[in-house]
Amino acid sequence: MTEESSGPAAPSPTQIRRWRKYLADEIAEAKLYEDLARRKDGEERQILLGLAAAEQRHQQHWRDLLGPHAERLPAPSLHRVLLGQLARIFGSVFILALAQRAEGDSPYSRDEDATRGMAADEEIHEEVIRALAARGREKLSGGFRAAVFGANDGLVSNFALIMGMGGTGVSATVVLLSGVAGLLAGALSMAAGEFISVRSQRELLDATRPTQATLRAAPDLDLDHNELVLVYRARGLSPEDAEHRALERLGIFECNCRPEMSHNPEEAADEYEAVGSAWTAAGSSFCFFAVGAIIPVLPYLLGAEGLSAVVISTVLVGLALMATGAVVGLLSGASPLKRGLRQLAIGLGAAAITYALGSVLGVTVA
Repeated sequence: MTEESSGPAAPSPTQIRRWRKYLADEIAEAKLYEDLARRKDGEERQILLGLAAAEQRHQQHWRDLLGPHAERLPAPSLHRVLLGQLARIFGSVFILALAQRAEGDSPYSRDEDATRGMAADEEIHEEVIRALAARGREKLSGGFRAAVFGANDGLVSNFALIMGMGGTGVSATVVLLSGVAGLLAGALSMAAGEFISVRSQRELLDATRPTQATLRAAPDLDLDHNELVLVYRARGLSPEDAEHRALERLGIFECNCRPEMSHNPEEAADEYEAVGSAWTAAGSSFCFFAVGAIIPVLPYLLGAEGLSAVVISTVLVGLALMATGAVVGLLSGASPLKRGLRQLAIGLGAAAITYALGSVLGVTVA
């Protein structure tokens, strides 16, 4: 007869190392949320402090398992160290987007030493951070779109143009002039397109938003034969609701049951603010496109020629594409590396095609 064990088995060295790493990461995450909370106020501050408190509960779980091994912990993961440093410096939506990825990569769902509650907590934490980051993303969406897409368009289109011209075998001077012409033409085209787009959108708002004609005309309408009902039916109300709304406007009823069917100056102002200024959109598109388009031209501006100019231009554009892709990845909560590589593949692919076409055309012309 074997003697039954008097207690749980002692943890293995592998388990201890893993638990110590988890504990170090939990401490770093709690500190991250506390640092972010110091830069916030109101509801966001309370939410971040709540996340920090949850991470402290997780810490206690690992401390209880580790016992005397919970001292002199190893350094947390490099990703969490970087997050903490960036949070102390910036405290922006970029950090929340990175934190979202960290919460989404939690190993607790795959580790039997973590409780199911802890794994569930981490899933919920990702959604909390996603919601907090979404607020910042909404604020950045308009300007961010113009910056990233304008610069990326300038990078890809002008780089492809330069590679295409280089493939024909023309001189560096011709390539440089083509790049400058492409920069100006593309930037002006982008600016004109943004101006027309925003101006058209504002004009569309003007044309479709209800006016206050119903208020001005109501006192003089014939109660038995009035077209006010037709106004509200045209705006989407049922015949019964339209009749009720018309009687409201005529003063028969005091309630204002469907105010969205009437003109609201504050709502209109909000919509115009969201669309933005046509001149601002045009100016920002011109500048961002030009910034992107100047990068592939730089080697030629500095006097480089031939293969060396092509190589330098390719390296510069590749780095810039990786950077823009990484920023998109950060803000979207996706992998910065994957987004950067995707941008790089698209840009270099377009340039390779135009270079090959330029080479064919150059041979044909020769």
